[in-house]
Amino acid sequence: MISISTMRTRFILFLLICMTNWFMPFGYKAMAQELNCTVKVIHSQIQGTNTSVFETLETAINEFMNNRSWTDLQFQKGERIECTMNITLKKYDEANNAFTGELLFQLSRPVYNSSYNTTVFSMKDGSFNFTYKEHDPLEFNENNLDNNLTAMLAYYAYLFIGMDLDTFSPLGGTDVLHIVENIVNSAQTFSDPGWKAFGDDRNRHAIINDYMESSLEPFRQMQYKYHREGLDEMANNADRGRTAVTEAIELLQEAHSNKPLSMLPQIFTDFKRDEIVNVYSGHGTEKEKQNVYDIVSNLNASQNTYWNKIKK
Repeated sequence: MISISTMRTRFILFLLICMTNWFMPFGYKAMAQELNCTVKVIHSQIQGTNTSVFETLETAINEFMNNRSWTDLQFQKGERIECTMNITLKKYDEANNAFTGELLFQLSRPVYNSSYNTTVFSMKDGSFNFTYKEHDPLEFNENNLDNNLTAMLAYYAYLFIGMDLDTFSPLGGTDVLHIVENIVNSAQTFSDPGWKAFGDDRNRHAIINDYMESSLEPFRQMQYKYHREGLDEMANNADRGRTAVTEAIELLQEAHSNKPLSMLPQIFTDFKRDEIVNVYSGHGTEKEKQNVYDIVSNLNASQNTYWNKIKK
C-alpha cells in the first residue's frame, strides 16, 4: 500500500527540478536514483552463440537504468518509478557486435491507498537495434550522442520519469520530457531506425513529438486527471473518482479531435482496456456509461467486445 508521504513526494517532485539547483551550494547535485526498472534480455531465437554476451548485456542495461541519477529529483528507495523493459533479440552478428531486436516496455505507478499498480504507458518499440561489445561500459552524454543503445535507453529513462511526473501534477514532467525531445533531435544523425520523423506513427520520434505537441496537451492533462484525481480518489470516494476518470476520457476524446492521426489515444485505450471496463462495469449512471462507451468505441473500435461490458 502506498503511503501518504509517498504521494506527497511525487505530487511536488516537479517543483524540485527548479529548487534543487537553487539550494545546493557550489554546483553540488543531489544524487538519487529515480528508476526501479526490471530489464530482461530474451535471446531464445538466437542459436549457436555463447550466451554470456546476452547475460552481460542484461546486467549492463539493468545497472545503466537503475544506478544512474537521471535528474536532480530526490527519491526514496520505496518511491522509485516502476518500469519493465523486455528486449527480445532476433539476430546477433557476432563479428560486428550488432543486435537486432524489439523492446516491449511498461511504466506503472501505485494507486493511493491500495495494493494496485496501474499502467501509465506501455507499447512495443519494433526497432530496438544496436551494437554492443561484451564488457564495454555503457556511457551517455546528452550533449554528445554517439551510441544508439545508450541513446535509446536514456530516451526511455527520461520518458518514464516525465510521464510519471505528469500523473502527479498537471504537466509536471515538462522539463524532463524536453530532454527526451533533445535526445530525439540529436539522434537524427543516426542511421538506425526509430528516430526519424514520418518513419513510423509509433516510433520514438512520433511518441514524444505527439506527447509534447500543444494540440495534444489534453492528453497530458488526461494523465493527471485520470490517475491523480481519478484512480487515487477511488478508495476515498468511488463516485468522485469515477467522475474524474470520465472527465479524463473526455480529455482523451479532445486530444483525438485535435489530432486524429495521433496514435496516443488508441495506445492508451489498448493497455487501459480492462481497467476502464472495471471502473464502469456495474457502476455509475447509464448516461455516464453510455458517454464513456461512445468515446472509447470511437477511439478504438477494435476493442468493442470489451467496451460492451461498460454498459452492463
